[in-house]
Amino acid sequence: MTTLGAVFRPQNPPERLREAVRVADESGLDELWLWEDCFLEGGISTAAAALAWSERVRIGVGVLPVPLRNVALTAMEIATLERMFPGRGIWGVGHGVQDWMGQVGARAASPVTLLREYLEALRALLGGERLTVKGRYIQLDGVALDWPPAAAPPIFAAASGPKTLRLVGESADGVVLDNTASPERIRAAVDIFREARAESLAAQPFPIVAYLLAATGPDAADRVAAELQIKDRDTIPDIGVAGDAEAIAAAVRRWYAAGATSVILQPTADEPDPVGFLRFTAEQVRPLLP
Repeated sequence: MTTLGAVFRPQNPPERLREAVRVADESGLDELWLWEDCFLEGGISTAAAALAWSERVRIGVGVLPVPLRNVALTAMEIATLERMFPGRGIWGVGHGVQDWMGQVGARAASPVTLLREYLEALRALLGGERLTVKGRYIQLDGVALDWPPAAAPPIFAAASGPKTLRLVGESADGVVLDNTASPERIRAAVDIFREARAESLAAQPFPIVAYLLAATGPDAADRVAAELQIKDRDTIPDIGVAGDAEAIAAAVRRWYAAGATSVILQPTADEPDPVGFLRFTAEQVRPLLP
């Protein structure tokens, strides 16, 4: 069964989140995703509010930039929310945008090394372990959570290049692919994950969350084209869709057939009705999917 979600982008004012969560919850949307983008809105704070304001929709955070966050703090915050709202959060971490990390003095010389150490420590802490670690970036001395979650949640990680994709396949429980991931790139990522994972795990489905830039309405094609051009992604084929519910559902089916297990529709930054986009996703696109 296809999992379909949508993003409440942090370009929207935080005070609009409550209405968005209510609509996502009541309309039957599978997943509502939030971003921790610099310097817009915090991922944990918005996730906590969204979980408290909803009853059934799953809330994803895609993703928390690891250079900004001590791993013990991230573990504490995720564990707290997992105990209050067990199983309803989807937690992702990633390198962070390197220019942003440089702006706050947190840019790592080796982002891949940092992410590997972070994933290992975060998953162990959430699993209830006591850790002493003396890594290049992660330093822990007898650290354990007093309130670990009853069940350790899966930890996803963002990836795009082959080196990080392989790391994520080895060390994370799932991957978050940004909207540069066309069906062709999703299939290539699936091959990397199969090679990277241990033989005992390689045959099991590896959760793949893929963002798909989407817009509907009379100016939809222009808005998608403009956003791709601003982000210098207009030369990458087949990474956005504009049109009615059937056109968007057809694109979602292609992403799903390529290997995505969750497709998350990403509205354009200038989407005129971000709450309406969530309702459109749930009520018009979702019924057209298996």
